[in-house]
Amino acid sequence: MESLIIINDAPYGSEKAYNALRLGNQLLKEHPDTRVNIFLLADAVTCGLSNQKTPDGYYNIGRMLKIFIRKGGKVKSCGTCLDARGMFELALEDGVERSNRTEFAQWTIDADKVLTF
Repeated sequence: MESLIIINDAPYGSEKAYNALRLGNQLLKEHPDTRVNIFLLADAVTCGLSNQKTPDGYYNIGRMLKIFIRKGGKVKSCGTCLDARGMFELALEDGVERSNRTEFAQWTIDADKVLTF
């Protein structure tokens, strides 16, 4: 089984990215034979920025992405969306790859389930 989770929202301000990563991490934990991919679109590309600092006791999307990647999840970020936000030179978390519509389309075709947040 292969699942694709698409995140369209910024990492903070709503809990969409948080809930998407909670689900992705839970899927990998409970179903290790399942492949789970996350594609970051629009303002969600900021989820992949490295060195995020949040107040103590507040969730940190960067840390959640690291856990997801360590468990075997794959994360790609829309290159056009990164460029549109002036993020072409900013560092992304290790394991978050710059991508394109071709790879996004392929992940969508390959997925048995597609979820959007």
